[in-house]
Amino acid sequence: MPKVDIELGTKLRSLRKDKHMSIEQLAEKAGLSIGLISQIERNLNSPTVSTLYKIAQALDTHIGYFFDDDKQGAVVRKDERRVIKLPKSNRTYEMLSPDMKRKMEFLLVRIQPGECDNTEQLSHQGEECGLVLSGRMMVKWGDMEYILEEGDSIYFDSSVPHRYFNIGDTECISVWAMTPPSF
Repeated sequence: MPKVDIELGTKLRSLRKDKHMSIEQLAEKAGLSIGLISQIERNLNSPTVSTLYKIAQALDTHIGYFFDDDKQGAVVRKDERRVIKLPKSNRTYEMLSPDMKRKMEFLLVRIQPGECDNTEQLSHQGEECGLVLSGRMMVKWGDMEYILEEGDSIYFDSSVPHRYFNIGDTECISVWAMTPPSF
């Protein structure tokens, strides 16, 4: 499986400067500390998924901006998928759609057993549909909790805070379609 070698901090700094925003302004808008933004920009700290969502929203972009390499086309070969793995996460995201410029995105998500450090629920514009291929998953959607087994699917409004966890003792593999692209 290919790994994505990105300079997340470099892309963050470039986009922030393109938007004529100071580190202080970005930190305030994202609800994060100035020090954390500075460390991420210098590639000294790797953000959690929820931190990256906050930064992306504050910069009026989607989280995929930091990983998109402008590949175009209709087919994504198995051995050419972009793979996104954040250091403070037990999740791996494989991009099944060719880029972030479509009306929908398609992901294969692998979640190892055990919880991430961050249990904060996220919300964003759009809708999501997920299908569990193997393992067990708990989806928290607002105040509701759903247990999904192999073959189960779920569809929900992404503007309601949500999060999903591997609640089994083996890797959980699922596929997700989201519209509009938000990763």
